[in-house]
Order: sequence, then C-alpha cells, then structure tokens
Amino acid sequence: MKKIMALILVAFIAIPIFAQFKWGIKAGLSTNSISMDKAVQLTGQAGTYTVKALTNSNFGYHGGLFVRLTLLGVYLQPEVLFATTENKYNVTNPGVTTPHEVLQKLNNLSIPVMVGFKIGPIRINAGPAGTVALNTPKELIIDPQLNNIYNRMSFGYQAGLGFDLLKILTFDVRYEGSLQKYQTQIQSTLGTKVALDNRPNAFLFSVGIMF
Repeated sequence: MKKIMALILVAFIAIPIFAQFKWGIKAGLSTNSISMDKAVQLTGQAGTYTVKALTNSNFGYHGGLFVRLTLLGVYLQPEVLFATTENKYNVTNPGVTTPHEVLQKLNNLSIPVMVGFKIGPIRINAGPAGTVALNTPKELIIDPQLNNIYNRMSFGYQAGLGFDLLKILTFDVRYEGSLQKYQTQIQSTLGTKVALDNRPNAFLFSVGIMF
C-alpha cells in the first residue's frame, strides 16, 4: 500500500510543474494470461490434487479517470481505474482422472502513472503501475489442510503507444507486466507454500475523452 500511495503523491506533487492540464475518462478491454512451468501437486486431507494454469488469454475490462499534465513535449499521466481480470485453472481432485476448470474473477483498482512524449501523431509512454485487489476470488482447492493465498497488492509496469484525435478522443494500446513473480499460492497446514502461477501479463486497449 505504501508503494501505491507513493505513486499518487508523486503525481499530485508534479501538477504545479506542468503547463498544460487536461483530465478525462477512459474505458477499454484487456486480454490477460498466466503461465505455469508445469502442473503442481498438493496433498491435503482428501488426498493429492493436481493444478495446471490454462494459458489461453482471458478477457476483462477497465474504466476510470486520468489526468494529463504536459510541459515541453513531455507529459505525466496518472490514472485510477477499476479493472477486472479472469484466470482459469484445471484442477484434478483426488481419486478423479478428469480435471475440472476453475474460473477466478478478480476485481482490482489499477493505478498506473505514465510518462510519455510524442513522435509525430503517436504517443509513446511507460511507467509503474500498482494494483490493489478489491475482492477474494473463488478458491481453487477446498480442503481443510490447504489454504488459498492471494496477494492484496501487486506492483508492475505498463508501456505502450497511443494517439489523440481532434484533441478530444484518446486511444491507447499497452502491455502490462508484473514485477512480482507469484500472485497466487496455496499453503498447507504444515507451512509449505506452493506457487501456482508465474508473472501474469496483459494487453490493454482503451479509448477516452479529454476535457
């Protein structure tokens, strides 16, 4: 949470420095995916479970507010967005040969702080992005000896391209990556933790209106 507050503080401190001020609303879609090197096995009270992440991309959406502060061709753009993501896993229960699919839906507060500049009509931007989980997703495994653990806050980055139309409409395509290797873990009552996914990534497509 301290990292998230630091991003917001830097954005507000920078406001008086910039000559041009605009704000707006934006919304869009995202495709996110996670990966696992191999299926993992976890032993609980009922026996041994097998978990494997489905690496196909899943869709989500995002929307919220942004501020753009420009000086000498360089701009700072902090954003506060409500975002949803979905992760899918195949889970095989003890004594069962056919896996069943578990869909986890996550609601997040995303706070990217982008720094960018223009080359012709194209904007190039990148910056840090903090994410705060607003809900607890459906558990992958329900077993009294296995506890599902989800990070409440994560820290990553965004980078991409955009362009503006008639100084009113703004369009962006970005790649989002995580700087934390593991987002989901399962812990046994013996204290052993097993990580279930590597760094998640996403592509974001958005359109906004500036005022």
